[in-house]
Amino acid sequence: MSRRCELTGKGPMSGNNVSHANNKSKRRFLPNLVDVTLASEATGKAYKLRISAAALRSVDHRGGLDAFLAKAKDVELSDRALAIKKEIAKAAA
Repeated sequence: MSRRCELTGKGPMSGNNVSHANNKSKRRFLPNLVDVTLASEATGKAYKLRISAAALRSVDHRGGLDAFLAKAKDVELSDRALAIKKEIAKAAA
């Protein structure tokens, strides 16, 4: 399983640990990924996704999975999320 959010594309970043003596050593900043089940109103199905906590707040803010995916750019979405977006668009039409 990759450490990448399926909805926003957020992944690991790199940086430095900096000690009190200002010694620097490489480290990784990992995204806060959460396994969630989100329900779609258009299809009536529930989808299991691995998304970041920030993306979960964005989904709630935009009014659910359907509204979030409608506004999301296809480049940022994972293959599974893109398939869900197409399924929701087909059901809505």
